[in-house]
Amino acid sequence: MSTSWSIAVLGAGAWGTALALTMQRAGHRTTLWARDPNLVREINDTHANSRYLPGVTIDPRVLATDDLAAAVSEADCVLAAIPAQHLSAVLASASNVLAPDVPVVLCAKGIERETGRLMSEAAREALRGNSLAALSGPSFATDLARGLPTAVTVASPDGALAAELAKRLSAPHLRCYSSDDLVGVELGGALKNVLAIAAGATTGAGLGASAVAAITTRGFVELRRIGAAFGARTETLMGLSGLGDLILTCSSSQSRNFAYGVALGRGESIENLPLAEGVFTAGIAARLVGERGLEAPIVEAVNGILEGRLTVETAMQALLARPLKSE
Repeated sequence: MSTSWSIAVLGAGAWGTALALTMQRAGHRTTLWARDPNLVREINDTHANSRYLPGVTIDPRVLATDDLAAAVSEADCVLAAIPAQHLSAVLASASNVLAPDVPVVLCAKGIERETGRLMSEAAREALRGNSLAALSGPSFATDLARGLPTAVTVASPDGALAAELAKRLSAPHLRCYSSDDLVGVELGGALKNVLAIAAGATTGAGLGASAVAAITTRGFVELRRIGAAFGARTETLMGLSGLGDLILTCSSSQSRNFAYGVALGRGESIENLPLAEGVFTAGIAARLVGERGLEAPIVEAVNGILEGRLTVETAMQALLARPLKSE
């Protein structure tokens, strides 16, 4: 088997573009699909993605296209970096031309807000039996694109496939660890976005570093509690795709979710802010924990803030007023 693959990256946002650039650096033939023909032209003609990844030069060997069928028809592997709420529709459109033996690696983090499905559940219904994996961990697109050291987890229920994908997708500056806990990796990536909004809102409201540390730490307790209810393993959530990703996104304005929370905490307009997937995930996460009778007050508080039922200050007061207990 050749060590070089033909890889189709679906979604030319910052993360998809960074992944395409990294796969090319890893020695794979890489095609990047974008819905917008103007973006495709910019990438092919100027080797730049000024809207989503400004200041980064894209390897001219990365070929962009707006033809979904052409992108996936000859692929040995597909990396789906489409926003979570649009993943199912795009994969359904690709399913007729995508060979059923081609693995699909899900690189977006979230939960479908209408159905409560994890990305793997949505993809499984959209595709024709393709093997599924997820790539997740503490990673910013700009860091990855610039060749800065990054480590992530690649997970699939098929442990051998996860190991093979981790080996092939690793690059000189990208280290991939493998796992067979797909649910744990997906939940860690989805829920940390909600908790990052909480940390950002606490920061924006000027409530202090101690409060941010408390929100992050107790948020991790909730993440583990929810994960356990869905069958995730504790050691997975203690790893890169859980705790590692949570630490990164709860402490940096590079995180869209953290930045969104900061704006909420400051009472600023959020109209023109970039997409923050945690906004979509908060509502469905709160619903799922309610249906299962789980204790997740921070997740529920974020949902209350986003729905306008709570302010950051009243949410924090409610959290501090909860009954005392042992840790």
